[in-house]
Amino acid sequence: MRVRFVQNPGGWKTGVCWAAIFACALFFCTAAVADTQVYLLRGWFGVFSAGMDALGDELQSKGIKAEAIGHLAWRATVSKIASDRAAGKTGPLVLVGHSQGANNVIEMARELEKKKIPVDLLVTLAPFMQDPVPGNVVRALNYYQAGGWGAPLAGDNGFRGRISNVDMGGEIGTFHINIDKSSKVQADIAREIIALSRARPPAPAR
Repeated sequence: MRVRFVQNPGGWKTGVCWAAIFACALFFCTAAVADTQVYLLRGWFGVFSAGMDALGDELQSKGIKAEAIGHLAWRATVSKIASDRAAGKTGPLVLVGHSQGANNVIEMARELEKKKIPVDLLVTLAPFMQDPVPGNVVRALNYYQAGGWGAPLAGDNGFRGRISNVDMGGEIGTFHINIDKSSKVQADIAREIIALSRARPPAPAR
């Protein structure tokens, strides 16, 4: 019996085409579940925290999902984050808060710890009488004013992440009500979030 092999000159092109389609689909599927999500919490009444909205707009212009919300929505936001994780979204999570919102993002992180959900970056601006940073936080960045408003952050028992406390006391014209609008502070925070979004894979649950 003679077996005749019929060559298909365009077959390899078809294979390459399908491989490219599959690779693109896989990329966009991965991107969909690995997007960095940023929540920015305003302070009391949301009146003095316009910097959170401006920072959110800046991040969105760079393709990062960011949402500025009132601090009273922190519990509902924890539930939303938990639902997103249950649905398979695994991207890095960033929590940023100003004034009372700064205290509330720490509370959010603590509630998320109970659900074994890590917080890749926690940023606080002028927190006051705040709780320690829980152990599910990978990195914490705190801006405060020695001799003024706010205080350094400290880690809870079992905390193994990194904490950076930045004293803004020497910055002329920077106070509690406008620290969120500082161009230096906003640029620093945006740089940290962008670097995390581009280079850091999601942290494992603890």
